[in-house]
Amino acid sequence: MSRSSFEIHVTAPFDFQQCLQFLRRSDDEVMHVARETSVSKLFDVDGRLLLGDIMETAHGLVITFPEDDITSSEQKHVERYVRDWFDLDQDVAAFVWMAETDELLRPLVREYEGLRLIGFPDLFEALTWAVIGQQITLSFAYTLKRRFVEQYGPSREVDGVTYWAFPNPETIALLDPSELRQLQFSTRKAEYIIGIAQEMTDGRLSKQQLRSEPPDVMHERLLSLRGVGEWTAAYVRMKCFQDPTAFPVADAGLHQALKHHLGRSDKLTADEVRQYGERFAGWEAYATFYLWRSLYGDV
Repeated sequence: MSRSSFEIHVTAPFDFQQCLQFLRRSDDEVMHVARETSVSKLFDVDGRLLLGDIMETAHGLVITFPEDDITSSEQKHVERYVRDWFDLDQDVAAFVWMAETDELLRPLVREYEGLRLIGFPDLFEALTWAVIGQQITLSFAYTLKRRFVEQYGPSREVDGVTYWAFPNPETIALLDPSELRQLQFSTRKAEYIIGIAQEMTDGRLSKQQLRSEPPDVMHERLLSLRGVGEWTAAYVRMKCFQDPTAFPVADAGLHQALKHHLGRSDKLTADEVRQYGERFAGWEAYATFYLWRSLYGDV
């Protein structure tokens, strides 16, 4: 049976407006179009490109497909993606309770309460974005991602707007690094991304495989990938696998936010950041995400 919309129930606390503000943080974002009350996303379901509009309802979210009827299996695929994208299966009430007891997090959780840890459900996208972002500014990272997606990703135009899905690893695995160099990727980043794509295409790496492993084994497997260090491994666990304990200790944004909220003029050491992680135990990823969010101001 086909249908053109369905609802997802969401357990409080959840604030879709907070999520939309985060999704609107860059004008160069190419993977979705976030508006005042909705976000449009192109879903690649086994090669079929479905444009979904996501809006808030009284009990959660409604996803409407203005141009398509979708099957029950396609609905399951999209629902799973959206649940992972907005981390809707997480019991964030426990995080709010913890944050209310911490003087550093208390004002943040009150200002951004209902914001979920918005991630990257697709493993290849998560790894690629993490590699792209290594040692460059966030604005240039968005520029590189846009070039990459518009060069190699599938797209669909609706009402004069072009929507994009992320390139699949099978496409990228066939590239030569020189082709990504033309988009201003460094040689190493080009090699890393193509290598990851090849591992996924060959069946040596998948989200399902990693999800079946304990967190420490998953972490070590991610570290075995060329181009993936401690920061990238923690970031992918946090943003792709919704691991609330993932903690990117060396993250520049995390250090900047901690320094700002602590009123520090000197540089924090890695050990000092780890000590804050101990305060946030069990919710290190959410604490990090809320600290990141505070850097963007009124986006």
